Amino acid sequence: MTSLWKFSFILPYEAVDAFSDALEAAIWPEALAVTMSEAEPGSSPLVKTASEWNEVEAHGLWRIEALYAEEPDPETLRKLIESAEAKSGIKAQALAVEPLPDQDWVTRSLEGLEPVRAGRFFVHGSHDAAKVPAGAIPLLVDAGQAFGTGHHETTSGCLEYVSELVAPGRRVNALDIGTGTGVLAIAIAKLARVNVLASDIDPVAVKVTRTNARANGVGPFVTAVTARGFGHTALAARAPYDLIVANILARPLVSLAPAFRAHLRPGGTLILSGTLRTQEAMVAGAMRLQGFRLVSRKPKGDWVTLRMAR
Repeated sequence: MTSLWKFSFILPYEAVDAFSDALEAAIWPEALAVTMSEAEPGSSPLVKTASEWNEVEAHGLWRIEALYAEEPDPETLRKLIESAEAKSGIKAQALAVEPLPDQDWVTRSLEGLEPVRAGRFFVHGSHDAAKVPAGAIPLLVDAGQAFGTGHHETTSGCLEYVSELVAPGRRVNALDIGTGTGVLAIAIAKLARVNVLASDIDPVAVKVTRTNARANGVGPFVTAVTARGFGHTALAARAPYDLIVANILARPLVSLAPAFRAHLRPGGTLILSGTLRTQEAMVAGAMRLQGFRLVSRKPKGDWVTLRMAR
């Protein structure tokens, strides 16, 4: 079971973006998700849009909730939003840090989901092993205690790029940052049959990655370590990389831009996801400042996966 912690508070709608950005930008503690909703649904007046009266007026009170894999320090969280309070002139109200009931949240969220085809890969659970199409590369990822199963647009976008860029049996020095379930590292290892380094801030994700690698027959090819960003000697020891895949939040991607340049060889490929379309310019701009060039992009729903070259 995975225990999650929730940090929540209430404030006027006009300050929501500043506060949510502050939480998303934090490297530590790193939020698994940040959500916004009306504090009292139905209490805010409506405002006319181009089509009809169907939008919430930006004057009501809204609640921000951030989820964490480990119990966050309340004082640290308080300091995270101080800059937003100073910028907006608004104080957050009803601050609370509380544990959520012990549940396997990922398993619950994936109940009933169908297998996913992404490029040459076919991502499936154990119960769908018989559905693997002829010629597809199976990736067995059962719902469990880590994020990144292939069902989300960000993961499938990364898998499609891996499918396009990694040649079977051709040596590639690859790194998967924010590996989650390890699905991207496993995909690279299955294609290239080389050792892939995977890292995650969450030790549970690292354990899940190792388990999934063994289940997919590439246990000896996937090395998983616990690290925040590039904060592990193993990551520096294997640099420079031919390929770095990072499926994390947009703000951490921006903060890691200099480290991507330092660890990727000239001519190497950087695949970035976890980015909303509204955040694409911010992420791409940060990479361009480090000398990266946007090669192509894969928009999927509200999300986009970027292929950058150094």
